[in-house]
Amino acid sequence: MLKGKVWKYGDNVDTDVIIPARYLNSTKAEDLAQHCMEDIDKSFASEVKKGDIMAGGWNFGCGSSREHAPIAIQASGVSCVIAASFARIFYRNSINIGFPILECPQAAEAINAGDIVSVDTASGIITDETTGETFEAKAFPPFIENIINKGGLLPYLKEKLGE
Repeated sequence: MLKGKVWKYGDNVDTDVIIPARYLNSTKAEDLAQHCMEDIDKSFASEVKKGDIMAGGWNFGCGSSREHAPIAIQASGVSCVIAASFARIFYRNSINIGFPILECPQAAEAINAGDIVSVDTASGIITDETTGETFEAKAFPPFIENIINKGGLLPYLKEKLGE
């Protein structure tokens, strides 16, 4: 079960907003986290707490196919992202690094910045503990849940192949 304060953003949050291109000369997660969301929310990187949750609107993570974007969000301490929809490459990159993301338009619209939300990624149940509302995102298929639980595609494959 994941639980944290919500940081909320709108529709079409692209990868250049999540981690501006001027910081892509680093592949260190902690460096990327220091600049996460800075072009639309100057306070995010300094105020986000481990376990917080990000919410977004439609087409979250659109833009370039860089894996840096979900890495920056995850490294900042965010435990998951809830959005109305995700750009497909962002969705896949998130799973590849073991970062849970949930599509749920109803939750993405109803949840407010600052709300406390709990998420059960196995069932897809999202509870806004501030308002008492409950939402149901589509749960991951077991194989994707397994990839996330193992910390990403590479650790999952290493275990599967016995390495």
